[in-house]
Amino acid sequence: MSLMGILDRVADVPTFDKAIEPARKAVQAALPQGFKDLLHGTWLGHPVHPVVVQVPVGSWLSAGLLDAIPPMRPAATLLIGTGVAASVPAALTGAADWSEQGAGVRRLGALHALTNTVALGLYVGSLAARRQGRGGLGRALSYAGLGVATASAAIGGHMSYAQSSGASHAATAARALSTDWLDLGPLDDLPEGRPALRTGRGGGVAVPLVAVRRGGRVDAFVGACSHLSGPLYEGTVEDVRGHTCLVCPWHGSAFDLEDGSPRRGPAANPQEKLETRMEAGRVMARLPGRER
Repeated sequence: MSLMGILDRVADVPTFDKAIEPARKAVQAALPQGFKDLLHGTWLGHPVHPVVVQVPVGSWLSAGLLDAIPPMRPAATLLIGTGVAASVPAALTGAADWSEQGAGVRRLGALHALTNTVALGLYVGSLAARRQGRGGLGRALSYAGLGVATASAAIGGHMSYAQSSGASHAATAARALSTDWLDLGPLDDLPEGRPALRTGRGGGVAVPLVAVRRGGRVDAFVGACSHLSGPLYEGTVEDVRGHTCLVCPWHGSAFDLEDGSPRRGPAANPQEKLETRMEAGRVMARLPGRER
């Protein structure tokens, strides 16, 4: 069985859920909403965790190369210390994202966090050994840490690419839409100020859409939340930090009705918005940039 197959098996095992769930709730309780949004990357329109992890990973990998050159070993020690310090924001952003994921991702995320903790401990031990003049032990511990960190990075990659952790689920759904204008029905059939389910077709599949009427204006979006495909058409329209937003019923992500920008996490990616026009009292919509 391949490594990816093994990780998929781990993601399907509920054995440690009783231990994981209290940890998840503790993370959510410890982080205020505004700070969580900062960690999620709601302000950036992209998850922050994949960005900040480059610092410890890059520092430790570079340190491994410099440790092989005796005159460069002081620089390697500096890079190890840099990686240890940078692991703090990396862990915080990762924990914030992990606490809002599905069960399978949380299981692998717990393994990812555990291996990262082991790697961090090895690097801290390496710094301590180097400070005591035990350079050989320090190098051995740092190379061991690099090996564990590499394994942890493989787990994180599987979470991102195979389990779509941090990916925009709305963008994936949008790719299935037809390039033609879609008929969302008569304007008068849409309720005022509440999300309504509509359907677009493309590639032989039905794609859920959500439409919100505000007077004579209609804002239409892909119906699957960019965070975890939550049904936005079952959500609500609320004022969030001074913006009129469509709020997901699953995790509370809020998207600005004007342009789909996330105004509250856990979503970091914007929601795919469709352009609309009226034809004989009917609402027509399509993704912007599509050819007629």
